[in-house]
Amino acid sequence: MKRSEINAIIRDTDEFIRRHCFHLPPFAYWTPDEWAAKGPEVREIVDHMLGWDITDFGLGDFANKGLFLFTIRNGDPANLKSGKGKLYAEKLLIAGVEQITPFHFHWLKTEDIINRGGGKLAVQVYNATPDEGLADTDVVVNTDGWVRTVAAGSVIVLSPGESITLLPYCYHSFWGLEETVLVGEVSTVNDDNTDNRFYEPIGRFPEIEEDEAPLYLLVNDYDRYYKPA
Repeated sequence: MKRSEINAIIRDTDEFIRRHCFHLPPFAYWTPDEWAAKGPEVREIVDHMLGWDITDFGLGDFANKGLFLFTIRNGDPANLKSGKGKLYAEKLLIAGVEQITPFHFHWLKTEDIINRGGGKLAVQVYNATPDEGLADTDVVVNTDGWVRTVAAGSVIVLSPGESITLLPYCYHSFWGLEETVLVGEVSTVNDDNTDNRFYEPIGRFPEIEEDEAPLYLLVNDYDRYYKPA
């Protein structure tokens, strides 16, 4: 992805978020120069990958296969073993109309995907086979406390206010219907480096062509700009 494309997405999505009366934390708007002046007091933001996250999954077609994310809070995976500290994560996502997030599951993370507003959100689900393929078995899903069984490959459509709980080893893909969707994600600790199993051989983070300066840093930019003494 070109940096100019990423900057334009940030501007557009920030406006979309504000229209839905949602507000991001202050660090969302730190400039690269401000990041360069930060010290160890903001280490948690970097270590836990909080912030802007825009990906085309390495496919070069963000409009059709891409996702905007902003990680608001996140614990350390080690906390899950100790049972102490932040055991949770929260993200904001934006799913465009027919903009597909490809099939993937998580080995460890359980997550609620919530339609916070806008259009409807389509979520397609499969169980994973023992060798991590797509199973043809029925899938047990929980939507806002309603436990039900659906056929493999079913598409659950969430209207604003509705949510679905996705357990480990449940393949899922999602996209917006009719209008762009403001999506919330509440989960156990998130680890985007080791806990994503994509069905197709794709990447989690994009390759970036630096055709202009960053407006704000992505989570995968921190190492270049944040150099605490």
